[in-house]
Amino acid sequence: MDLGLRERVAIVAAASRGLGKACAMELAREGARVVICARHEGDLAATDAEIREATGAEVRYHVVDLTDDAEIRHLADETLRRFGRIDVLVTNNGGPPPGYFGDLDDAAFQTGHERTLLSAVRLIRSVLPAMRVQQWGRIINITSISVKQPIDDLLLSNVYRAGVVGLAKTLSAQVAADGITINNVAPSYTRTERIEEIYQARAEQQGRPVEEVMAESAAGYPMGRMAEPEELAALVAFLASERASYINGTTIQVDGGYYRGVL
Repeated sequence: MDLGLRERVAIVAAASRGLGKACAMELAREGARVVICARHEGDLAATDAEIREATGAEVRYHVVDLTDDAEIRHLADETLRRFGRIDVLVTNNGGPPPGYFGDLDDAAFQTGHERTLLSAVRLIRSVLPAMRVQQWGRIINITSISVKQPIDDLLLSNVYRAGVVGLAKTLSAQVAADGITINNVAPSYTRTERIEEIYQARAEQQGRPVEEVMAESAAGYPMGRMAEPEELAALVAFLASERASYINGTTIQVDGGYYRGVL
């Protein structure tokens, strides 16, 4: 299937590793020109080189703190200067810290707001004018299964990722006539470097092999395993494509059936 992404210009946030990196790689495989950003230049440079080698695509990277509005605006401005257009935006950022209500003070809520909700607001705000001028755009927000099925010890994620969904649902109706769609993807636990680090720490605490601890956790999923980053990236690439032109304002989980709700 030709997704119609050849020569499209895509910005992927928090793309030096994990889900963002997988999305950037998949878009590049489809022929898009990809701009990646994250906080650490060393990781970005390595990912840039890896994507180029694997796909032959044109890749650029920018060091960006996604809690800094000026840096986000600079990212969009530089992308427009280099390519003359922005077709696809994938919003993404590291999740807020875990915790129950009694564990979280005002500073923790402010961090969750800045990192999870406001970063998406600022990224979208930075690209919308260009997308409206060209009358075409795809915005995909990476959220979490917590927007459909809250996770007890991830209160901040439950609150602020749901806010991203509310933003997307409202804005999607306001920009649809400009040829712009906005959708959300909601992964459950996915086998990224970050998840492996978390499970490694748990395994060390318990004195058990990490694969045993991960397998025990994955047994709670209908498929008996976690998702791979590429499985989410495939959906992101489709939603970014010409083929997804009438999919707008949706939230699609990528969880192997973990979510128990009907809708």
